[in-house]
Amino acid sequence: MTRFDPRGEVNRALLVGVSEYDHTAPDPQGVTGQLPAVRHNRRTLEDALHRGNVFGAHEVRALASPTPDEFTGALRRACQDARGLLLLYFAGHAVTSTSGNELHLQMRTARVLTGDGLPGSVSFTEVLGELVESRARQVVVILDCCYAGNAAGIWHRFDDPKRKKHKVLLLMSVQPNRCILGGDADAPTPFTRELVHVLDEGGPAWLSKLYARVKQRMEEAKYKAEDDDPQRPQALAPPWDPDTDVLLAAGPVITRKPDPPVNPWLLWLRRTLARVRKALERLGRTGLAIVLALLATGAGGYGVLVLTGDSGPCAPALELRLLADPDLEQAMKAAADAYVASDANTTDDGCRRSGVTVYSAGAAGVVTALGKRTDAWQQPRDDDNPQRDIGPQPDVWIPGTRADVRRVTAAYQDRVFARLEPDTRPFVYSPVVLAVPEGLDDAVEPTGQSLSQLVADLEKAPGEAEVHRPDPEFADAALLATTGLYRGGAEARNAERRLTQSGRPEPSAAGLLCTLPDVDAVDDRSAALVPEFLLRSGVGCHPATRAPRSAAYPDDVPGLEPTFVRVRWEDGERDADARDAEVARFRSWLTGDEGLRVLGEQGFRSPHGERRLLEAKSAPEGLIDEVRPADSADSSELDKALERYGNAHGPGRVLFLLDSSGSMAGLWDGPSGGPGIIEQTLTGLGGEDEYGVWAVHGLKGGRTHSDVLDFGTHDRRDAERALDAARVRNAEADPSAALLDALAFMRERAAGDERPQLIVYLTDGEDDNRLTGDGLEKVVGRARTAGVPVAMVTLNSGACDRDRPGTRIAEAGRGRCLDAGDDLVPALRDEVARTGTGEE
Repeated sequence: MTRFDPRGEVNRALLVGVSEYDHTAPDPQGVTGQLPAVRHNRRTLEDALHRGNVFGAHEVRALASPTPDEFTGALRRACQDARGLLLLYFAGHAVTSTSGNELHLQMRTARVLTGDGLPGSVSFTEVLGELVESRARQVVVILDCCYAGNAAGIWHRFDDPKRKKHKVLLLMSVQPNRCILGGDADAPTPFTRELVHVLDEGGPAWLSKLYARVKQRMEEAKYKAEDDDPQRPQALAPPWDPDTDVLLAAGPVITRKPDPPVNPWLLWLRRTLARVRKALERLGRTGLAIVLALLATGAGGYGVLVLTGDSGPCAPALELRLLADPDLEQAMKAAADAYVASDANTTDDGCRRSGVTVYSAGAAGVVTALGKRTDAWQQPRDDDNPQRDIGPQPDVWIPGTRADVRRVTAAYQDRVFARLEPDTRPFVYSPVVLAVPEGLDDAVEPTGQSLSQLVADLEKAPGEAEVHRPDPEFADAALLATTGLYRGGAEARNAERRLTQSGRPEPSAAGLLCTLPDVDAVDDRSAALVPEFLLRSGVGCHPATRAPRSAAYPDDVPGLEPTFVRVRWEDGERDADARDAEVARFRSWLTGDEGLRVLGEQGFRSPHGERRLLEAKSAPEGLIDEVRPADSADSSELDKALERYGNAHGPGRVLFLLDSSGSMAGLWDGPSGGPGIIEQTLTGLGGEDEYGVWAVHGLKGGRTHSDVLDFGTHDRRDAERALDAARVRNAEADPSAALLDALAFMRERAAGDERPQLIVYLTDGEDDNRLTGDGLEKVVGRARTAGVPVAMVTLNSGACDRDRPGTRIAEAGRGRCLDAGDDLVPALRDEVARTGTGEE
């Protein structure tokens, strides 16, 4: 390894911060708790790397609370893209194996089972394997987690026949076999806090010197790990040779106005006062006041400044807290950074008036917290802590739509400790669009269509077009799109099945646009429901890695209308007058010409008139100059859509039809037999899901099935025992009659709710000769109107060819046809998991 300056190279930084976990104590399989401080870690480090001028504007990607698949996909992409420096940062929970030989990084879905079972985690050995095979010249791994120091031992034991691991350097937050404290909701964890401080000190930050400074600062601050042990950061095999180092930041040195000349007498006075300062503190407040008065008469104000600790002419700037919708966070950060450096935020003496901290949280959670939990925000409890779940009490809230303010006020309960003062109109606008990849854009009209029609047109396009949407519970743009999907009498469960979703949805549109390119083929066929401005400003991933997309503008989806909302807290502002003045100053700048210029560069439009782009240039390719906006969002419609979304993704119902006719005898036993395949799908069903199994046998005119497992909720072991006891019958089967009975059965249970449902018919196809003519047409017609997807699963090949019965039934019911030519068991498990709540 040689001393490496990566500026000018193709670099990548992947910052992974797992602050939210799905399973936490007191769940016996949960991790110890949430990590709200990690939210600050991710944001402050991202900002510091941007300021450091080693990584380009699109070379830093922050990944918030990913699943293992999301993490490994992003890591693989970073390894493929990087040619110069690859930096991987991880903050979150981590545990070691029982033997202590492996470190497991725990992602959002992490659980801890008896023994060494750690689902939802990624081993550091696996991570190291990806990193050593990367194309990067140098790799730096920074771990801020429990047992971080154990990573060095794993590096030494790593089997490396190609001798590539030496390009990987490690910086670790704590010594081996030590746990660190999780920090609090208001600041980064100690190690990352000091890391960012050193990166921001100015001048070149080489890894060796950065490690030494961070270690020194942590020793001086006497940070503690758990059990009151000192927390000492570690690095892989320090000290480094001067010729074997990596540059992590090269920000400009922060220059200060030169101090005025000091005569020798004042130099002597400075040293003398510094030596006696501690002694004077023993005099107490009264005695110290007397000495200060005497010094003031004899030495002017200088002695007073030294003794009172005043470090210069600029008082500390007031820090404003701005809470934004997740999709707006990066744009608001850009505006806040520009404001902080502007003349409007600078006094005549050249001092900064205020700083602005921008953070985001899930929109639904923010609405609930501001409407129902402001008391807990001021006085957090273990079971109710908005400071942990959302962030610090905001001075300013910028939601994606003013309708959110009405949702908050409608939710007010008991005493309210926060008063909202919203502007009467939004300050920018961005339509929610269907971003269609090149090659599929001819399938849709760019304007004049409803969202449902646009999705239907894509479904008719050649190939396998997909439509993706972020989480409507997290970002306003996704919720606004959901109102369009549910219009026109559409059932929520059916509308949701028109979207492509494997696992938990991306929380934000920016995250969605970054994860789609993890698989090129998926990116090329995937349309995305996102705010238009993200197609202009870009997102945290490099634009060259994304498929180019054009915008289709649905005419029934309200657009984003960011609105400035002042939040005043009861008994929460000791500096209320000064804070009010600075908020007003920031608002005037943000909604004035300078702020709108910055937001225009981010891709926003005017909030009134013809909704033209704020930036004077003509619309980029794929966008249009003027848009006709849909009506503004209605708060009650948003609440209803959110409720329907929850129902459509709540506990589900699955009815399995298991062909039990005599021809199935050779396809019955073992994990690849009929009952065994159903057993393997039960992991997609949870304790609140309802499901049952019918054994299909008998002909029309009599009973077409018997119960293997009664329909209802079940313990998984009970369900497996019932399937193990199932037997093949010496009888034929009538699939058309059984399917008609199943469709009627499920439709009856769906009356009055929108819970997700699925029928699975598992067969060898031997009795398909009865699935023809009028019988087939009746099943196809009933499947088309019943609102219950049907998965047709055949254990022989060719059953899903065009115009085969299984294909026609599955397509009519918006289900899926699978046969032996598919990866059958995983695909069926995914279908069941989409309907059920699963074991996770």
